[in-house]
Amino acid sequence: MVFSKDNMTGIILALLSSVFIGASFIIKKKGLRRAAVVSGVRAGVGGYSYLMEPLWWIGMITMIVGEIANFVAYAFAPAVLVTPLGALSIIVSAVLAQIILKEKLHPLGILGCILCIAGSVVIVVHAPQEHPISSVKEIWYMATQKAFLLYMGSAIVLVFILVFYFAPQCGHLNALVFTGICSLMGSLSVMSVKALGTSLKLTVEGKNQLIYPETWVFMLVVVVCVVTQMNYLNKALDTFNTAVVSPIYYVMFTTLTIVASVIMFKDWDGQNVGSIISEICGFIVVLSGTILLHVTKDVERSSSFRGNYTPSSPTLSTRLFNSNGESHKHEQEDELCSEEADSRRQDLQV
Repeated sequence: MVFSKDNMTGIILALLSSVFIGASFIIKKKGLRRAAVVSGVRAGVGGYSYLMEPLWWIGMITMIVGEIANFVAYAFAPAVLVTPLGALSIIVSAVLAQIILKEKLHPLGILGCILCIAGSVVIVVHAPQEHPISSVKEIWYMATQKAFLLYMGSAIVLVFILVFYFAPQCGHLNALVFTGICSLMGSLSVMSVKALGTSLKLTVEGKNQLIYPETWVFMLVVVVCVVTQMNYLNKALDTFNTAVVSPIYYVMFTTLTIVASVIMFKDWDGQNVGSIISEICGFIVVLSGTILLHVTKDVERSSSFRGNYTPSSPTLSTRLFNSNGESHKHEQEDELCSEEADSRRQDLQV
């Protein structure tokens, strides 16, 4: 397959983003460990000494660079190509953890890495070409088509139902509630990020898009969606095991983002059935590899940190919290959560 210049740029930026983001987790975790040794208080139990640790800030800067690269990638390539490639950051993180942190990678985890790489290659080979866009008004027209308005309206209604009905009743018992809110808002944020990124790209090329109110509307949507997304992702990570939240969130977020992109940007228009089926198969392979990586990582953590001790389920932990108070919940979390979960939770809270 011959790649267009924009598609190739998007692929390179998405791959660089995965490398930077994957490496940032390891660098920050190393910084968290150093800070914990110096202060004697871990970040997971309320310590903030990591803010004085230069290595942690290097990790944070690395992550920001990765996120910027990911943001720009959406301006050059379709979301159905960029979003699934985010799974490669997990491989980078797993490999560096074994080399730098001496964390053993489970054999099934290695298989998960291979599946992620194989699926990503299939997606890249069969990915659609980016449709040329000359103005933010074109994107606004796409966003106001009946099909996407129906998707957006359905997503917002579902978010309201989850936030005001299900979250108070079973949000702390079922991981699908908080991750569902994150994923639905995340799919809308990616569409807005792509629109905003394309507007900025055109502006840099000399076609000023900042004079159009549509650009600022997309920017506002990005802010609202990202803030909501991060808020409920924090709640999910604070309530449930990271190895449960991460794969569920990745599957739901990526699936909904691809659906939203296909509806709004019509990424599959002009592609033959074989290419579309190949992309879907590649995506399923990436999902399988991602789930394998997270599940086996949790098994390794359990054996390495707790021997033969079997952790309580999130539901049991929540019930203990409901009956015995907040302090007991934090004691349980401190016993059950590994340093990696602590690290990722702090990444999202800072």
